[in-house]
Amino acid sequence: MGMGRENSSEARLIYVMGASGSGKDTLMSYARQRLADTGAACFAHRYITREAGAGGENHVALSEEEFAARLARGMFAMHWESHGLRYAIGIEIDAWLAGGISVVVNGSRGYLEQARARYPRLVPVSIEVSTETLRERLLARGRETPVAIEQRLARHMALGTEGFAGHRIDNDGTMEDAGEALVRLIREGHREMLPCA
Repeated sequence: MGMGRENSSEARLIYVMGASGSGKDTLMSYARQRLADTGAACFAHRYITREAGAGGENHVALSEEEFAARLARGMFAMHWESHGLRYAIGIEIDAWLAGGISVVVNGSRGYLEQARARYPRLVPVSIEVSTETLRERLLARGRETPVAIEQRLARHMALGTEGFAGHRIDNDGTMEDAGEALVRLIREGHREMLPCA
């Protein structure tokens, strides 16, 4: 995997992370709608080995074979595995960044260091919720068994964000408050952003 192309002095890769159930998809959808007519950024779709319509994310569904074939042909800028699924961001984001367009991606906390190595000017954003809120949301959506939920919660606590050098958005409150915080970060993504404490 070669270096990412970030030739523009303004374009940034805004790498949004958060545990499953943190509300990341909802906040990204909110920001996408709010910024639709501004040209502030492009939102990249993820390629996932999950059926279309499963989950809240508008993704590109691929079979295992399709995913492997695209990976072998160098069609992914980033890729990782989590919870038995394979995820990727398409190589098209390199052309967008090179063209001066900031890009927002739905990333993985476990892949952050590899992503930062490829895109040194990456802007990390962590969507954060308490463990109690996360458990409530995972139970409410009804997609996982109680055992799977506890496994997700254990991974959430293990990954944590202690020592995280990036922006944090608290999503224990209203969706609008957290959504507007994400919109502000994306709008400011063309400027150097200092890590938030």
